[in-house]
Amino acid sequence: ENRIDFPYALNDVVITRQETTSMITVEAEINGKFLSMFWGDGLIVATPSGSTAYSLSCGGPIIEPENDNFSLTPIAPHNLNMRPIILKDNVEIKLKVSSRLPLYSLGLDSRLYHMNEEDELILKKADFSLNLIFPKNVSFYETLRQKLLWGNDKRN
Repeated sequence: ENRIDFPYALNDVVITRQETTSMITVEAEINGKFLSMFWGDGLIVATPSGSTAYSLSCGGPIIEPENDNFSLTPIAPHNLNMRPIILKDNVEIKLKVSSRLPLYSLGLDSRLYHMNEEDELILKKADFSLNLIFPKNVSFYETLRQKLLWGNDKRN
């Protein structure tokens, strides 16, 4: 069993293949109920603060910072009908990974761990919180407009 020195992530948890170009399979349960099998390059579990990073690049939704949610976003899914899903952050997410090689990579906010198929992941919201500072003169929506160029059409 792998031990993770700091088992917390502020932005995202990323499960990806390791040492292979073959797909991995991620079996997901939510509160003990089977959700789905994800076939592809991996899966991202993002918090609101992580929803505008890797998850967004993979087609995941943007989550407002005030929302109490996680998103599950497949990375290059093999099934074209596999889409991201938004979950309340009070759930327990259990993930079991399988691959041609019995290895996969686990990223916790860019800290990388090498895992084995036998390692089951249980993800849930931490029992503590972090206070963040937001500038009063800049809104979340203004930041989205600036960084994602929303509403900018060079044709006009």
